[in-house]
Amino acid sequence: MTSTAAPEVSPGEAGSGAFNGKLSRTALTAIAPVVWGTTYVVTTELLPPGHPLFAGLLRALPAGLIALALTRTLPRGAWWGKAAVLGVLNIGLFLPLLFIAAEHLPGGVAATLGAAQPLIVAVLAVTVLHERLSGWRLAWGVVGVVGVGLVVVGPNAALDVAGIVAGLAGAASMALGVTLTKRWGRPPEVGPLAFTGWQLTAGGLFLVPVTFLVEGAPPAIDLSATLGYLWLGLVGGLLTYMLWFRGITTLPVTSVAVLGLLSPLVAAVLGAVLLGQTLGPVQLVGFGFSLAAILAGQLPAPSSVSTRTTTRTP
Repeated sequence: MTSTAAPEVSPGEAGSGAFNGKLSRTALTAIAPVVWGTTYVVTTELLPPGHPLFAGLLRALPAGLIALALTRTLPRGAWWGKAAVLGVLNIGLFLPLLFIAAEHLPGGVAATLGAAQPLIVAVLAVTVLHERLSGWRLAWGVVGVVGVGLVVVGPNAALDVAGIVAGLAGAASMALGVTLTKRWGRPPEVGPLAFTGWQLTAGGLFLVPVTFLVEGAPPAIDLSATLGYLWLGLVGGLLTYMLWFRGITTLPVTSVAVLGLLSPLVAAVLGAVLLGQTLGPVQLVGFGFSLAAILAGQLPAPSSVSTRTTTRTP
């Protein structure tokens, strides 16, 4: 009888496989903020003005209900409360604060405040996830904020206290939602689509009374608005949040958070390509800072690398 041994895998091959797996997961997760970067163009060019909360509602609730209908999976036990908390933090509370900041501040200032999310996540990772405080993460988080600021903040940017508070609160809401998503994980028997559907539905239901109290009756919807809402709901909502939440559960939370810097960068590029906005030398330097922060955020902190020492026998 002949026995077939399993092929040996060298440490280098195993390490290469792990690296490629992480790279593919990172690339898929990055699709989410890249698509979210289209929100500004879609909103300004396709949607009726003056109803940003209604846009957020249609971005969340229909997509969440579709996910629930496809999966036929509802939360169980403690996950009813957890799903509600995550849905409110990641979507229901975050979107109104984002729109309030956008109404009170120039878009560039609001985007820069939102870019503080990786910094907040780095701190929450210590208090919520009990990770060691990383000066590496904090330093590159600051570089990312500076980079986004150089890209999107104009010389005549005006500041407003209510807008600043809303922008920082929105960043904190999303940061806490991301961190709690990492801590609680996803029930092993529940797929990414159902998990995303729980949060979108919870966030959308939270937005229903807020939207109608603040904005009143919905606007008239023509063909262009229909296309815009479909893009925001199915692609910018269901698909991207599924990739985003999957990334949070499979990658380091600080690495995922810094990917959010891609959103204002994509918005700036689309503004230049489609709306005739200009990108000067200062903006290009900001792009360099932001991209460097994103790449650095995917690498292990130096302290983590130094602890992985190899013990050699004498």
